Amino acid sequence: MKLLHTSDWHLGKRLENLSRFEEQKDVLNEICGIAEAEQVDAVIISGDLFDTYNPSAEAVDLFYRTLKRLANNGKRAVIAIAGNHDSPDRIAAPDPLARECGILFAGYPDVIIPPFELESELRLIRSEEGFAELHLPGCSDPLRILLTPFANEFRLKAYLGHEDSEEELRKLLNDKWSSLAQKYCDLKGINILISHLFFARKGAALPEEPEDEKPILHVGGAQVIYSENIPPQIQYVALGHLHRKQTIDTNPCPVIYAGSPLSYSFAEADQEKYVIVLDMEPGKIPVISNHVLTKAKRLLRKRADSVNEAVEWLNNHQSALIELTMCTETYLTAEERKLLNASHNGIISIIPDVKPGDDGQSNFRKTIDLSKGMDELFTDYFRYEKGQEPNQRILSLLKEVLAEEGEE
Repeated sequence: MKLLHTSDWHLGKRLENLSRFEEQKDVLNEICGIAEAEQVDAVIISGDLFDTYNPSAEAVDLFYRTLKRLANNGKRAVIAIAGNHDSPDRIAAPDPLARECGILFAGYPDVIIPPFELESELRLIRSEEGFAELHLPGCSDPLRILLTPFANEFRLKAYLGHEDSEEELRKLLNDKWSSLAQKYCDLKGINILISHLFFARKGAALPEEPEDEKPILHVGGAQVIYSENIPPQIQYVALGHLHRKQTIDTNPCPVIYAGSPLSYSFAEADQEKYVIVLDMEPGKIPVISNHVLTKAKRLLRKRADSVNEAVEWLNNHQSALIELTMCTETYLTAEERKLLNASHNGIISIIPDVKPGDDGQSNFRKTIDLSKGMDELFTDYFRYEKGQEPNQRILSLLKEVLAEEGEE
């Protein structure tokens, strides 16, 4: 059985005022091409399908056209779950019609997918809350899926029927998954978990969330799920939320964030983007191949000490989208800005980094290191103004404010 894992499409997302729609269309077409070339049996999209709860009509149209093509008239299963950017009701709404095309949606963790069977022989064998077992055309082994879309802390506790600490929440989720795995996931099928939660390996540094991402870590407690909470029967965990492809753990199985198909902020500058193809057999570790996505424009950051240096560099990077920082002793003139913009039509922002003069009026160097993320810049400013480090609660509040501002 071959599976394709992708996530975090964020359809409708812009880069400041620049629409990425044409790039998104090209990249999704590229993903469809990989699915066809690799002859995958199912496609997994692990959340953040759209960028907002109310996506544009063109984003919705692109989404459903892409899923219809991926499903190949019901010959290939497509399983998509809601992320923290998605409206779970919107994701779940078209499910009855989508199932007729071989597309399964999970908006909430307690989803129960009704039985169905298509002429292609794609059929749902059995299901219960958070679980589905599928027979895929041309595959002798069933595909068992533990489904856990994004849920905020309140909704997740309601689903698990408990109102206790973060540690208890992890235990309850662990017990729910273990119960389903013991009941359904033997060695006679392919067993995977699909989720849009914040996973980490216990004892390791927490993975870094995208700087403009709505935080799953929130004020009042971080619901981090550890890889040790994954049942041993599971062969692969398909994750969404983090925009850089990364493996969280290989025990008890590969636990992987597929990452976004485009770089969506300059914090992701110069990142390679991928989809993951899995060749799977019952009871075995999957054979994983990473397919680089090439159709979107790369995001690059450049610091230059002169306009001439900047122009020369820009001429050599015409296909990218650029954040340009000019390190100068004076602000750029209108003519200099005009020259820079004329040399490259993909400059998103030009940021002056003006060094202070020798007038002795201040011993604080009024420059900003824009290679840092917003949280680091805030920490530097807080330290300068208050003479101490901001505590974790202040940093968490900052992250929530930035996420709200990004959504607006």
